[in-house]
Amino acid sequence: MDKQQEYVLRSVEERDVRFIRLWFTDVLGVLKSVAIAPAELENAFEEGIGFDGSAIEGLTRVYEADMIARPDPTTFQILPWRGDRQTVARMFCDIQTPEGEPAMADPRYVLKRALDKASAQGFTFYTHPEIEFYLFEPLVDGEPPRPVDQAGYFDNVPRGTAHNFRRQAITTLESMGISVEFSHHEAGPGQNEIDLKYADALTTADNIMTFRAAVKEIALEQGVFASFMPKPLDAAPGSGMHTHFSLFEGDRNAFFDAAAPLQLSDVARKFIAGLLRHAPEVTAITNQYVNSYKRLWGGAEAPSYVCWGSNNRSALVRVPVRKAGKGQSSRIEYRALDSATNPYLAFAVLLAAGLKGVEENYELPDRAEDDVWELSPGERRAMGYEPLPASLSDAINVMETSELVAETLGEQVFDFVLRNKRAEWDAYRSQVTAFELERFLPVL
Repeated sequence: MDKQQEYVLRSVEERDVRFIRLWFTDVLGVLKSVAIAPAELENAFEEGIGFDGSAIEGLTRVYEADMIARPDPTTFQILPWRGDRQTVARMFCDIQTPEGEPAMADPRYVLKRALDKASAQGFTFYTHPEIEFYLFEPLVDGEPPRPVDQAGYFDNVPRGTAHNFRRQAITTLESMGISVEFSHHEAGPGQNEIDLKYADALTTADNIMTFRAAVKEIALEQGVFASFMPKPLDAAPGSGMHTHFSLFEGDRNAFFDAAAPLQLSDVARKFIAGLLRHAPEVTAITNQYVNSYKRLWGGAEAPSYVCWGSNNRSALVRVPVRKAGKGQSSRIEYRALDSATNPYLAFAVLLAAGLKGVEENYELPDRAEDDVWELSPGERRAMGYEPLPASLSDAINVMETSELVAETLGEQVFDFVLRNKRAEWDAYRSQVTAFELERFLPVL
């Protein structure tokens, strides 16, 4: 037994932990959990916990259903919302076959494979997400969602629900070792943003899953409802997850070159070029629901066209302005991600796209200087700004032909995503919407 496992066993005894929740996600990024008693923990470290993998979306097939959840002791944390006495803890798991091999459809393993490939090239991949979500009054069947306030971007609402919510959310996250950079009210009514500090991509993906669970739990405690739906309100902005990326070679930021334009290194420029070239192919992963495309094509700072810019918030990839002398903070921002994505798969395909640009010396096109949303279709075509997929159906069709996505996800995950998303699109397009009834029923 290693030292980290011994630390967990000691902490469970000292903190009077009564249950340990073992967490993992299905292919869509839905959190799964099985609880074990402390007496079972040592065996869980040694042998894992068996479960029926065929009951989990996309994980395995019925004829190979037996799977093992093996807890990662480095992810041990107490769940603060379960109280201070007789506490509950959690650990993320790696999913394995009964033979002890990694499960090819485990999203965490998909990201680990991508990170191993980057590591073989000398790179560590760091990420920093800005996570947006809405707070609503308790939902009532048949009624539209009601935001908890009518505030806007950076608004200070005296004694507002969102203030208290964000304070408790941040306190909870930081008690679990998840560092928060800052938080504020976003542009939509009841919309909030909490930004997590930089971490390696695997830690960030685990933190995002913990973030969603914590936000949902705290909302229930406070008598409100939290949603990460990409576009829950017609006339308000969608919820994105703009994420900052950087590659490090040891302690050196590989994206920084003091002598280059915008101080962007050759590696950074090729990485951006890779993101741009492969953006349409990965969109079904970064924006995986039919509702995601209501956000992407709904304006309000959601990127719709493939281009990059320096401090240009209408671009798909933005190069933020750095403080002078802060070369280690050089980074790029990918703005298409929504906060309902599976972070493990999304980070894997985006890293693969960027590294492809580095490996094959992609040339970076000219940057966008204008507000891309305000240009005419002809002007965008003349500048070479291709659109992102306009619907989940379009995104699936593009992804289906992508060797990069197929290789990164692996055959099993790739095939499941295609089947699952086609089924979602078919179910969606068969619906008769309120818009159609209101527009056409009285006149046709």
